[in-house]
Amino acid sequence: MKNKDFFLAIEDLEREKGIKPGVLLETLTNALVIAYKKHTGDARDVIIDMNPEKDTVRFFAVKTVVEEVVDEDKEISLEEAKEIKKTAKVGDQLKEEFTPKDFGRISAQTAKQVVLQKLRETERDNTLAEFEDKENEIKACTVRRVDDKTVYVEIGAGEVEAVMLPQDQTPGETYNVNDKLMVYVKKVRTTGKSAQILVSRTSPGLVKKLFESVVPEIAQGIVTVKAVSREPGHRSKIAIVSNDPNVDALGACVGNKGSRVNEVVKELGGEKIDIILWSEDPLEYIAKALSPAKVLKVSAIEGEKVARVVVPDDKLSLAIGKDGQNARLAARLTGWKIDVKSESKDRKEQEALAASEEFADLDVEASEEQQ
Repeated sequence: MKNKDFFLAIEDLEREKGIKPGVLLETLTNALVIAYKKHTGDARDVIIDMNPEKDTVRFFAVKTVVEEVVDEDKEISLEEAKEIKKTAKVGDQLKEEFTPKDFGRISAQTAKQVVLQKLRETERDNTLAEFEDKENEIKACTVRRVDDKTVYVEIGAGEVEAVMLPQDQTPGETYNVNDKLMVYVKKVRTTGKSAQILVSRTSPGLVKKLFESVVPEIAQGIVTVKAVSREPGHRSKIAIVSNDPNVDALGACVGNKGSRVNEVVKELGGEKIDIILWSEDPLEYIAKALSPAKVLKVSAIEGEKVARVVVPDDKLSLAIGKDGQNARLAARLTGWKIDVKSESKDRKEQEALAASEEFADLDVEASEEQQ
């Protein structure tokens, strides 16, 4: 059978959809064999030869040459084989061409199914190839639909669909069709025959990557982001350090008149951001992490990552934050448990401790005198 249009259509599909040349043809050939045998009940070994150069599709029944035929569908005697091919010998595979009857409809249906499946597989593979190295990066996207609290966005040059689950959506934010926003690529995963990209607006990584995109010194490695803690939609803390003594890390991140940090705040919908200078000294780092509160004293419990912090009485609520948010974020940022108390409370505790120790000393002296 000759069909030039058929082969041209296959070639065009492979080129347009980014399928490797010959892959669709090979898949289609195998599928047609299965479909033919299922449709006709033919028990013979059948192969289909598709030749794009000659624009031909040929069907062959393959039989093995044997001395004595046991299975007529798959075997042929040496005597019969020699009538077809004079040089035939036992063990040869003999191909006999035939023309299938009433196979047009079933072949067209099979071809359609194979093409659609291969296109889905190719789309999945292309998606994985484009985004498998993009995990933990940020991407611009467009909201395309919102379905029962799940937001679907188009992302990347190929406008691939990505999913933002409810837990990855910032509290208080609303998402409408055609909204433009930045998202953090959390994970690229395969789900059955498709690929799925999970994106987030709540990840601390979004804050880090946004600063990297607006602060050249971070992108160049001159300034390093050491840690980020975040309560999405409310407040973030980012710890930074300069690797160059001539570069002011804080100034680089804030920008001229706050231009750089304000760009990040705007993208995050007004979320407050505290920029903290990281320190090798954990106690100094903890004091800075409690910004904007002023810290008077920080001490550590020996052998434990627990810090006791003293702040002025009028700064206690600021240090702790609403519902404990500021202290909680500082603890996440530093990796330490932080106990914040006011100066007056600390003074009373110290006085009580001193009185207790003095009483203990007096008690010891009294016991020694009695002896």
